[in-house]
Amino acid sequence: MAIQERLLRQLTAIGDNLRPAADAGEKGASQELLKQLTEARDLCRKGLPESDCVAYGEIYDGMVLAVEQMVKSGQGTLQEEVRSLLAEILRGLLEKTRTEQHFKKEVVFLPYKASMWDSLESVWKAAHEDTEHCNAYVIPIPYADRNPDGSVAEWHCEREEFPKYVPTLDWQNIDLKAMHPDVIFIHNPYDEKNFVTSVEQRFYSGNLRECTDRLVYIPYFVLGEIDPGNESAVENIQHFIMTPGVMNSDVVIVQSEKMREAYIEVLSKNTNVNDRTFWERRILGLGSPKFDKVEDSKREDYELPEEWKKIIRGRKAILYNTGLGAMLEHTDEYCNKICSVLDTFRKRDDVVLWWRPHPLLRATLQSMRPDVLKRYEEIVFQYREENWGIFDDTAELERAVAWTDGYYGDWSSVVQLYEKVGKPIMIQDVEVDNKE
Repeated sequence: MAIQERLLRQLTAIGDNLRPAADAGEKGASQELLKQLTEARDLCRKGLPESDCVAYGEIYDGMVLAVEQMVKSGQGTLQEEVRSLLAEILRGLLEKTRTEQHFKKEVVFLPYKASMWDSLESVWKAAHEDTEHCNAYVIPIPYADRNPDGSVAEWHCEREEFPKYVPTLDWQNIDLKAMHPDVIFIHNPYDEKNFVTSVEQRFYSGNLRECTDRLVYIPYFVLGEIDPGNESAVENIQHFIMTPGVMNSDVVIVQSEKMREAYIEVLSKNTNVNDRTFWERRILGLGSPKFDKVEDSKREDYELPEEWKKIIRGRKAILYNTGLGAMLEHTDEYCNKICSVLDTFRKRDDVVLWWRPHPLLRATLQSMRPDVLKRYEEIVFQYREENWGIFDDTAELERAVAWTDGYYGDWSSVVQLYEKVGKPIMIQDVEVDNKE
């Protein structure tokens, strides 16, 4: 276990430093030993349940107290009898620590976009609440938007956009290789293969597998369910499966048993490892945390901004979701379609439009359709200026699902979430506008 291993290394280093501390004539030697002992004690408290830490605490407290008294007395040299006693205690402590069975597991979550946190949240909650067996950490990692030539356009870190109830750590203060947590969870599978965004290279799945005992990938998306025996349907989702994150992870958790079968089928046919049992052990159909989140979300869980309340005024709201696939497939017509939809809803008094573009829509236009970006931004600017509908570019997808009464827009993961809550869905046809 990660904490146990670090503590064993720390105790071994303390034992190695006892002789130099005994031979040195400087106060700093005892101060360094005190620092090492205090760090080891804190690591033990962090790594063991409180009930198991009591016996260890007495041992550490005794050693710390002995060295503290030497430091306070101004002695620079560790007395031989004290050194011998500490060495004997350390030997016993090392053996006890080596055989201890109750050390907690360290579980690290590495989300990159706050709007995709729902794909990990229910797993994090389970680990976070299991304080007897886990230390769970959320570390939002940096990512870059890419230019059409693949170079970096702009770096982001969305740590401040995560829910307030989720404690997060600064990625710049964490050395994952030194920490070597027991488990790392990721939701970004693309590494360098993504043309739109890229997480910082040290967080590529190929590098993370060297930093943990177990790398677990959970997709940030959910797909429409398919029949694993339908070859055409399976082939259509192949590009979601043949990614570095799937290849490099020890465990992949997907939304259903049918999707698990599809993953196993694709991986068995398209990799050098054509042994189905290998992939059957790695791919688990345990369900998507995105479903957990949306099913647990209620309107009363989310307070609306006052401006949005004034816009809704008790009317029904339609979630208008514009995605990536339709935009890339129908680029020329896409902005026309958006304008058509806005014109239609602008004239309605009985319903209000809640427009929520895909979180990566603008970045995708910038990277892959830069000639369309200016017009899209002009449409967004005008819509927001007119202020007759809601424009939602926040990380709170579940708020949008909970507060709206129906779905209109492109095929996307949001469609699958809407199905879970039983609200009406209508898929837009980009090639049809209100003039027709």
